[in-house]
Amino acid sequence: MSTIPHLINGERVSTSGRMADVFNPATGEVTAQVGLADRALLQQAIDSAKAAFPAWRNTPPAKRAQVFFRFKQLLEQNQDTIAKLISAEHGKTHEDAVGELRRGIENVEYATAAPELLKGEYSRNAGPNIDSWSDFQPVGVVAGITPFNFPAMVPLWMYPLAIACGNCFILKPSERDPSSTLLIAELLYEAGLPKGVLNVIHGDKEAVDGLIEAPDVKALSFVGSTPIAEYIYSEGTKRGKRVQALGGAKNHAVLMPDADLDNAVSALMGAAYGSCGERCMAISVAVCVGDQIADALVEKIVPEIQALKVGPGSCKGLDMGPLVTKAALEKVTGYVEDGVAAGATLVVDGRSLKVADHENGFFLGGCLFDNVSADMRIYKEEIFGPVLCIVRVDSLEAAMALINAHEYGNGTCIFTRDGEAGRLFCDEIEVGMVGVNVPLPVPVAYHSFGGWKRSLFGDLHAYGPDGVRFYTRRKTITQRWPQRATHEAAQFAFPSNG
Repeated sequence: MSTIPHLINGERVSTSGRMADVFNPATGEVTAQVGLADRALLQQAIDSAKAAFPAWRNTPPAKRAQVFFRFKQLLEQNQDTIAKLISAEHGKTHEDAVGELRRGIENVEYATAAPELLKGEYSRNAGPNIDSWSDFQPVGVVAGITPFNFPAMVPLWMYPLAIACGNCFILKPSERDPSSTLLIAELLYEAGLPKGVLNVIHGDKEAVDGLIEAPDVKALSFVGSTPIAEYIYSEGTKRGKRVQALGGAKNHAVLMPDADLDNAVSALMGAAYGSCGERCMAISVAVCVGDQIADALVEKIVPEIQALKVGPGSCKGLDMGPLVTKAALEKVTGYVEDGVAAGATLVVDGRSLKVADHENGFFLGGCLFDNVSADMRIYKEEIFGPVLCIVRVDSLEAAMALINAHEYGNGTCIFTRDGEAGRLFCDEIEVGMVGVNVPLPVPVAYHSFGGWKRSLFGDLHAYGPDGVRFYTRRKTITQRWPQRATHEAAQFAFPSNG
């Protein structure tokens, strides 16, 4: 049984003690074990990052950027290997794993612009012979806690930009699928990163609490479920840390009567069932404005769901792989059972799916509910599985009221050919990321990602311009050189240019 190590000061570090199993979701077999860091090991990582910070902070941004140019090349050269590791431990299809990595690489590309992103502002003669300028300086040792569903992409949302800004980083990835994350971190060292600038420690709540409580960790970025996001935000800010915590979602797609239904169905299939629904941007609710569009949607989407090609992520050409763990499978099937008991119409039941030669895998076929109401648990809670719910309303205003009343405000979209409806939706909807005829409105790397309401705790979104602000502190300098041998009287009035 192989053991997946930590990465501290640029070196692999193995530990004994508490361990966690890593599964192949397609077979249900344990393929490796990962050590869970204790406080002593975490402190080693913090000490390593703290020691590396002074030199890295003073490294010119252009030189930092060169490391990320080389890193991008290495990621592209190792794309297939990384994707296979993701599929083997997460279960997502090979094509989906490649797509995840490519979106992560876009954030590496953004980090290569560090010399431009970190330029400050300068004002000559802001006052009489007074110059003023500001610059963006690194925070220090910062940390990221990332989820299982994007073991490559979400860490790449965080540490490339943080490190390009001059910080040192401690990453705690999900212990469920850590191998691709570890390989990617090692590639960054291969690209020329100095020792200690990035450290990877595996762990559970003990490691999370350790990062929250460590006084030398100045900022925390988290992506995961809302209860944990709220906990990390509350406990971290209580200790004076800068915290950015992205939580859960319940993403709605509104189908107007004039929607291009064929394209909407294709979009919904990918958005609801891609990655087995294990995405924070997955569309899990279709809000149909009128029974006519709802009936037409059911008629068209049912055969598409029934035709989903499901199998192990190691095989190419599939639509969907397994769920990540047996616990995740049991949780999602529990939601399906709850929906049936609540009176929703289970139009497509994926619980009977069997994958040949993979009977012990964590597979669930696509599920579809109709006649779902807002008081049902399958509507209110994030299922995180291949389950799409149809809710019927009689107007766009009713659809928007439904969405705005939900506790989550991560992502949403509208399918329509009516520009007025699209504009109204964008203006009035209380959601952080909005698509018009775009089902997964994930911002590109040079914008920023984040939701509203209980989908985000903190003032700044992830990556992009907000990421630069999160990982830096503005310093403003005001400077004046009075003429020699000139005596100036004391001024007691507050200075101004008036």
